[in-house]
Amino acid sequence: MAAGLRALESTDIAEISLRRLAREAGVSATAVYRHFPDKRALMEAMAREGLAQLARMQGQAAREAGDKAFSAAGRAYIRFALANPGLFRLVFTHRAGRSDALPQSDPAASMLLKNAAQAIGGDEAAARRVAIKSWAQVHGLAMLLLDGQIPADDALIDQIIEGSSTARART
Repeated sequence: MAAGLRALESTDIAEISLRRLAREAGVSATAVYRHFPDKRALMEAMAREGLAQLARMQGQAAREAGDKAFSAAGRAYIRFALANPGLFRLVFTHRAGRSDALPQSDPAASMLLKNAAQAIGGDEAAARRVAIKSWAQVHGLAMLLLDGQIPADDALIDQIIEGSSTARART
């Protein structure tokens, strides 16, 4: 899995092969199959690890930010995407087709988002709307940045995140 995570830093997801990862890890091609039955299983394990890393980064940012935790978690989400574009894309590629509206596969990330939204949004239905709206905003911004549609500019990211937090506080 470590070889796979390293490969994501410089290789497109589609080009990663178990044979290549085995060679890089210094094991036989068949040794990989003792841990992962196929490439999809490895990609899913790497996606879970990526989601866990994202949750840790958001949680740390939120703890350090105090009353600005919601905004800090949003900025951490975007910074994680920019620092780990291959892993970030893998996380959400392997989430495609799931029916859960929030990142349930990682309870820490989901709870951070839900709790922060509930503090801002009031009742459960309003908190859910705030959570989905916030997730859509930071995910969309992260994708626009990764795809080069807008420049990766910390000041712009802060303005967008802070502006949306202010707007949510008024609703």
